Amino acid sequence: MATIKLGIRELVEFVLRSGDLNPQTDASSNTALAGANIHRRLQKQRLKDHPDYQKEVGLKTTVTMNDQSYSIHGRADGIFETDDQLHIEEIKTSDLVFEDVPESTLTLFWGQVKVYGYLLMKDQQRDHVTLQLTYYQTNEDKVTIREQEWSFEESQKFFQTLIDEYESWLILRADMRTQRDQTISSLKFPYATYRTGQHELAVATYKSIMLKKQMLVEAPTGTGKTISTLFPTIKAMGEGLIQRTFYLTAKQSTRRVAEDALSLMATQGLLLKSITLTAKETITFPEEVDVAPTDNPFMLGYYDRLKPALMDVLTHEYQITREVVETYARKHTLDPFEFSLDISLFCDIIVCDYNYLFDPLVYLQRFFSEKDEDNFFLIDEVHNLLSRAREMYSTSVDEQSIKELKPLFKGDRGFHRHVNTLIKTFKALASLLDDEQSENLTIQPPLTSFVEELQHFNDFISDWLPKQEDGEELQKVLDAYFACLDYVRLSDNYGEEYRTRLFQTNRGLCVRLVCLDPSSFLNQSMHLGRGAVLFSATVTPLSYYQQVLGVDEDGITYQLPSPFEPRHQAILVANYIQTTYRQRDANLLKILTSIHTLVAGKTGNYLIFFPSHGYLTTVVEAYRQAYPDEWVIQQESAMQSADRDAFLSKFQPDATQSLVGFAVLGGIFSEGIDLPADRLIGVGIVSVGLPGLNVETDLIRDYFDEANGHGFEYAYQLPGLNNVLQAAGRLIRSSHDQGIVLLISQRFSQPRYSNLFPPHWRFWRGVNNVQALSACIDAFWKQTQASQTKES
Repeated sequence: MATIKLGIRELVEFVLRSGDLNPQTDASSNTALAGANIHRRLQKQRLKDHPDYQKEVGLKTTVTMNDQSYSIHGRADGIFETDDQLHIEEIKTSDLVFEDVPESTLTLFWGQVKVYGYLLMKDQQRDHVTLQLTYYQTNEDKVTIREQEWSFEESQKFFQTLIDEYESWLILRADMRTQRDQTISSLKFPYATYRTGQHELAVATYKSIMLKKQMLVEAPTGTGKTISTLFPTIKAMGEGLIQRTFYLTAKQSTRRVAEDALSLMATQGLLLKSITLTAKETITFPEEVDVAPTDNPFMLGYYDRLKPALMDVLTHEYQITREVVETYARKHTLDPFEFSLDISLFCDIIVCDYNYLFDPLVYLQRFFSEKDEDNFFLIDEVHNLLSRAREMYSTSVDEQSIKELKPLFKGDRGFHRHVNTLIKTFKALASLLDDEQSENLTIQPPLTSFVEELQHFNDFISDWLPKQEDGEELQKVLDAYFACLDYVRLSDNYGEEYRTRLFQTNRGLCVRLVCLDPSSFLNQSMHLGRGAVLFSATVTPLSYYQQVLGVDEDGITYQLPSPFEPRHQAILVANYIQTTYRQRDANLLKILTSIHTLVAGKTGNYLIFFPSHGYLTTVVEAYRQAYPDEWVIQQESAMQSADRDAFLSKFQPDATQSLVGFAVLGGIFSEGIDLPADRLIGVGIVSVGLPGLNVETDLIRDYFDEANGHGFEYAYQLPGLNNVLQAAGRLIRSSHDQGIVLLISQRFSQPRYSNLFPPHWRFWRGVNNVQALSACIDAFWKQTQASQTKES
């Protein structure tokens, strides 16, 4: 049986953590790079004082817990000797004054170095060691050193206490995994037969896990992507290839699909622990909103109540949804968001948003601080990941957010000195725009001096904050502080894929850090596990998505066939209509007539998509005037969940009057909605969906022009086409669905687009006038009627 690795920090934190949950005192403005630099600087100084100083010394021992071999390992920051006395040093960095560090945190610091001391004495057969905690307060550049004498006998007892406590939880987890694996071994695919492409996808997923590969898959609507990836992944888990799977999604609706698949397998006897992580702002109890951690009963004493709560939920629950988390969090008076993260340590399947793996500011450090091949990633609706990742690695700070601090905390000279310094820095940058006589400037090198000024501001505020009372004034400071903090942290990543933008807004100068190509960062994140399967109904062309999503060059790519009969939908291209910006007015009447012709072909429900709200509004107004008797609804800007549901509720089966819904490409109705059977029988798509012209999309174009000569395709054409394919995918949702997709733009017939059509669009047909369109529509519905009559 293989030896399992267990980090010293993980062991110490799980067993010894106690007291309150306080994100404010636990947080630090230090970046990982800054922390590493501080460590190196202090270690370099030690080497001058002690020539025998050894840094980053690996220490480990092997223990048996629950009949399983564990390698307890860690890396001591430094080891040196003085007067025959062995010293072992642990370096910690934070913004807090040492005297303000909570006792519970100091217990963790000392616990870690105590374990190092035990392992060192065990290796070198020593009786005593001096434990040295070196605390570096970053904003004051102040070092505090504390020492403890530690005997081997004391350390051995301490270490054994940790192991005994941890073993009881290992036994619980091992028992859960034994039960899990027994039920997995007898688990069958939960459907009588596989759909077209389903078995192939399941086999490929299993092989990806076995071979430690990344795989990118286009699996058209109806393939059953969720069950086809989860089932083989769970099977691989039962065989010991992996121990934990992260099912990563962009939307709440997709998370529910994953939950439904797990529930289905549970009815087949599967017993494993799964949890759905919900965003902090969504799951936080109403009583916690705007309450300081020091006054929040769900945070005070959190760690003292955590272990009984964990035992309770893990003993009684398998599928741990948001509702389950909230129930047990209330029962034990725990913050539900943090509680869900602590439960996840014991779960086999973790369903969550992309940001828990990929976002450099909020990723789950408890899982992804280092590579762990027990983890595997299933990444759903992956066509959404690129735009999300660009935003994860981009951020901005505006001048007004700093200026708004000037009237606050009058009389606090230190505060105003740092605020004024930062305002002057913004003014200096604004002068660059004046020199260029422009309101928009893009810079490729990083603004190093600007980042340094932000860091000085952050250092001051992080020391200043604990001394202030909560209130509206402090909240404004926090908002500005976190914006500056994010900018500094993301600046660590600055490279060729970044640009800095300076531009004027109604909030004064905005300094924006823009990530044009996050592929390398996505790749690094995916390599934190054994492998990954990335899948969507639309990732055409695969070569493009493989590059921009950072999938390994030797990764597997698949394009599965649609499980539905291609002839169940007609793909018609209106070659007689131009939708370029200059031609829109001249072609408006043709567009109106073509939409009406589609709707007149058969009574039913239709969705018509446009590339922008402005274009949609223009056409809807004209359509209502031209056809006042038709039932028309339209997507409004900023629709809430209830508005969205009300819109979709209009699409009822067995319609006796045609309904024409107008919506926006890439919006809330172009993906993630399900209108099966005759709830939707026709989709019209006006234009090829190119994103609107803007500075940042042009920067993406220029970046890829230089990188591979495909700037326009990567920035405009292919993202637009994906929006088109997603919208068209709303039509055929099951094997019995039938309908028409009308592509309203002559450009769809051009090879640069038609060559990218998916295989199940291979029977597409161009029409050259409204009469030909009407004839094709009539012929399709007559053929459909004849087929239905024949089948019945």
